[in-house]
Amino acid sequence: MSENAPGTTVPEGIRCSDAEREQIRAALYAAAGEGRLTMDEVEDRLGRLEQVRFRHELAALTADLPAPEPSAPQGWRQILAAAGAALAADVAVLRGRVPEPRPGRRRLLVLLTVLIGLALTAAIIAGAVHGFGADGFEGHELGAIDHGHG
Repeated sequence: MSENAPGTTVPEGIRCSDAEREQIRAALYAAAGEGRLTMDEVEDRLGRLEQVRFRHELAALTADLPAPEPSAPQGWRQILAAAGAALAADVAVLRGRVPEPRPGRRRLLVLLTVLIGLALTAAIIAGAVHGFGADGFEGHELGAIDHGHG
């Protein structure tokens, strides 16, 4: 809680920002686009919007309009959100927390998990045996290593 300077009074509410006014402006335009408001009503409310000073006064301009729906993710965010939801659903099936959407789904998920684990293990072993260097497989034959003797 902040202190006010001595001799000052606290206004009825918190002052609204330009960003908050822009949100109301966008909501009014969206309502006009949906046919909820006429252009005269929008112009009237936009005129009042410029006179508003406090947050609680903003609500009166959109009180008779439905609340905006949360926007769905766009572009890559939509793809990542869908992939994350699918992964979460598959993990829930693997853990047995939700019933399988289709019979055999859990077996398939376990099989895929095991196969991916085996492939990663094979890649790590192959890298350890043959080396991870940029020179590829050259110089990695048995007995080809020079230990500096001589």
